[in-house]
Amino acid sequence: MFESKRITLLAGHYGSGKTNIAVNWAKYLKDTGKKVSVADLDIVNPYFRTKDSEADFKEWGIKLIASPYANSNVDLPSLPQDLYSVVDDRTSYSVIDVGGDDRGAYALGRYVDKILEENNYELLLVINKFRPLTPDCKSTVEVMHEIESACRMKFTAIVNNSNLGCETTADVVISSLDYADQVSSETGLPIKMTAVEASLYDELKDKIDNLLPLNLQSKLI
Repeated sequence: MFESKRITLLAGHYGSGKTNIAVNWAKYLKDTGKKVSVADLDIVNPYFRTKDSEADFKEWGIKLIASPYANSNVDLPSLPQDLYSVVDDRTSYSVIDVGGDDRGAYALGRYVDKILEENNYELLLVINKFRPLTPDCKSTVEVMHEIESACRMKFTAIVNNSNLGCETTADVVISSLDYADQVSSETGLPIKMTAVEASLYDELKDKIDNLLPLNLQSKLI
């Protein structure tokens, strides 16, 4: 069982896997009996979006808050008014996909004061050592500081989501553990979880603590 604050924010480098984790974490919270919403703050229209899982959210009884222009050809910095419910409705647990790098984090700014005032949140740094621009501790920490500066909040923990997509094996995940430990040691942040594709979970559950199995999104065409 994972502990969770009322608001979980996920941020990190582009392509680190924040959206897949947001979807699966929301499902995990819902399965524990909580009222859950997912908010997509990513205004740069990346390849994967939480809206790709809209049908799943509806089936699971999870509220989705996303830009009306998500999954369209329109790329406007538009955020829905419903996003204020994330900080105002304290009866609901919320998962927020902040977006990639510091550019995505700027969109969080208008909600920061209320989030800090309630002080029932965690800001999770999603890391992936196999992304081209974050292959080591130094580059990852640089991205981390850029995001913190942009959103005016400090990270509280790390999610190790190091993977090679469909080529990921158990050994690939295990090979990333030293990297995650280095980032943890350098930043002083604990590793909250290691995320792995669900098919690898049984092979790794006795080797790695705090595993979150991921059922990966399928991109809508």
